[in-house]
Amino acid sequence: MKVYVGNLPFSVDDEGLKKLFDSYGEIEEANVIQNKFSGRSKGFGFVTFKNEENAKKAIEEMNEKEVEGRKLVVNEAKPFDPDAPRPRREFGGRDRDSRDSRGGGFNRQRRF
Repeated sequence: MKVYVGNLPFSVDDEGLKKLFDSYGEIEEANVIQNKFSGRSKGFGFVTFKNEENAKKAIEEMNEKEVEGRKLVVNEAKPFDPDAPRPRREFGGRDRDSRDSRGGGFNRQRRF
């Protein structure tokens, strides 16, 4: 059974993730997902247990456990569905509709 582990401290690598969960049973694989350009952790990973019961116990006991000041999010991993709708991400900044006439945008006034 594959388990998702989110909100990981950026200092945790594959081996560190495996150590966090090895007390719950035999682990087939532990991977921290990394940025492909920088190699830095993205703050989440996956642990694959050989035994489903061990995985469920790890989820129950490790979810919201604090590690290096961060509360882990641990649950059963769901298969990725590329066609599933994803929430729109906000990047801060101003709304396109709220721009004033000074900086251009949709509400820009024409001046002749």
